[in-house]
Amino acid sequence: MATNSGGKATQKNLPKKKVITTPITGGDGGGKKGGGSGGHSGGGHGQNQPPSPWLQRENEPDPSPHKTASFVEYLRWMRQINCNPGQNGKDPTDPTTKVQILQMAMDNAKNYDARLSVCNQRTKAIAKETFEVTCPWRIRVGGHRGPESILLPAFDALGMPYIPSATLRGVARTQAIREVMQNTGKNWKDAEKDSLIVKHFGALDADKADQAGKVVFLDAYPTSGKCLAVDMANNIWSWEGNHLDYSPNPNPFLSLKEPTFLIGLRLISNCSDEQILTQVKKWLIAGLAAGVGSQVNTGYGQLLEDSKKLLNKPFLEVEFALEGQLIHGYQKFTQWQQNNHGDWQMRGKNEAEVRPTAFKSMLRYWFRVFALGVMSVGDVQEWEGKIFGAITPTQSHGFLRVNIINSSITRKEAQRNNDKSGEMAGTLILSFSPEAPEANQDLQALLKNLTWLMFNLGGLGQGARRPCYSRQNRQYAPWWRGSTLFIESDPDPWNDLDELSMKDFAKLLKRRLRSFYDALSGMTGQNINLNNLRNVGQVNRENWQEIADQNCRIVVTSGQGRNSKSYALSQLHSDKFKIQYRDELNYDGNLCGKVRGGVKPSPVWIADVGDYQVVTVFGATASPRSDYLQSLTGAIQIFPLS
Repeated sequence: MATNSGGKATQKNLPKKKVITTPITGGDGGGKKGGGSGGHSGGGHGQNQPPSPWLQRENEPDPSPHKTASFVEYLRWMRQINCNPGQNGKDPTDPTTKVQILQMAMDNAKNYDARLSVCNQRTKAIAKETFEVTCPWRIRVGGHRGPESILLPAFDALGMPYIPSATLRGVARTQAIREVMQNTGKNWKDAEKDSLIVKHFGALDADKADQAGKVVFLDAYPTSGKCLAVDMANNIWSWEGNHLDYSPNPNPFLSLKEPTFLIGLRLISNCSDEQILTQVKKWLIAGLAAGVGSQVNTGYGQLLEDSKKLLNKPFLEVEFALEGQLIHGYQKFTQWQQNNHGDWQMRGKNEAEVRPTAFKSMLRYWFRVFALGVMSVGDVQEWEGKIFGAITPTQSHGFLRVNIINSSITRKEAQRNNDKSGEMAGTLILSFSPEAPEANQDLQALLKNLTWLMFNLGGLGQGARRPCYSRQNRQYAPWWRGSTLFIESDPDPWNDLDELSMKDFAKLLKRRLRSFYDALSGMTGQNINLNNLRNVGQVNRENWQEIADQNCRIVVTSGQGRNSKSYALSQLHSDKFKIQYRDELNYDGNLCGKVRGGVKPSPVWIADVGDYQVVTVFGATASPRSDYLQSLTGAIQIFPLS
């Protein structure tokens, strides 16, 4: 290779590379200095070139990995983001750069199949026992953080997604220990030392013959790379001390969607006991079905020989449908566009997906709402962690497991103004994790009533606080807003009557609320006095807490709607509750929520339940919420219970 006077390779003698993204131009050369200020240069601020996700390198200005290159290979050129915010302390391109990189990795993964085929052929050649398992939804094994805190699934040395052999061994051993605990009553520490465990998996302090495990676990690879998929977590609510903080924080990452893995096992060279291999395989199959990796209680990580048969015995199954704005998995990268201020932006395309995480999050939200009205913050945090899982203040796996089967997008969201609204459907499955207490009647009753309340108090996903309504007579998209959640099971799993008068429905709603509180009292052992609700926080025009306390009202109402909106929603959006903003009337952020000047979620939830609407208003003792409630003629109050 030719060199210049400094001994460096000259550019003209380097092999030509295919440019896979827009080249970086301009900037003050920060990218050429490595990652130190590459974010600024790569961001393209003040330039006419779209931002590039790549770190500009002096010798490799145009990274061009082969089409079969893995995500690990891509990381070599990935520019550092968020290291040098742009003007006004904000870099609008940074989150999108992350989305762009993940999207490229996902699109490229279809080229992994040849390499994965070789990996699986190798497994078949080495293993004595092989079998395939399929994940009904998503899985993320590994959980380590990559550049820019991107959560990555496990990749092998060549960048192929896989499940490490050590993980598989841990799954089988854990399952075996659990069975020993169940059969003998031993605790975990003693069960680990049980002769059955030592015989199969080995122990350092055992006799020499049992110091090593008897079974070799091979790395497990998916049968296709197409399973690598962009995923998203959005921690909307979090505890900040004794207060709840509302701060949407979408965090895109990579997981594997509906993959099939080939599992391979064999005995060690000096063992010929086939029974040991058979037993370990049995434990491994059971352990994989219980879940592997992260978020196993929210639909992730279950690996089944028959993907249509979930192992956990559910205590509740509900067929559902959702109409309007759907649950979104993530925003697909589209293209960079420069706005009037010269900033590069990207308007992503919503990717609808039926996500059990959305259901679990909503159940958690309504649990907080009702529990905080009758229990101290510390007690609610403790029980919320026990039921739904938590990292702080105490790490807890959680009692509740949420799965969805038979899911489908039955109709895509409207792309034109004459399209119908989007629809998705599925079957919600609630079951208990292995950590749930055996005597769980109160817990089961609490979760059943909580689920019923979730279906009858609001929707899910984007627009959950409003029922689905049309905007087709407007000039611009979106053509539909809000979401309406339906119970589609026949018969209804709660054995409720299909048609009830408004008065009877109000009684039913009260009964469900009382049953929830009775179960909460039984589960926690606390005496809950519904005639003495807590008064949480100061309530005035600007402030309220999303808590069913003394200041919350829930009513059932009915009436004549307008402009395709139900009665309660048309009242909420009527001119009499709007405020003057510049030269026009606009929605009042203290009633309808707002984005400008600080995000505020709306204090009003409206659910359409047939001919009626259920309206929940937080901070209802102060205007404008009190004024809105008074406008709902003939409404029947449900909460506070009387």
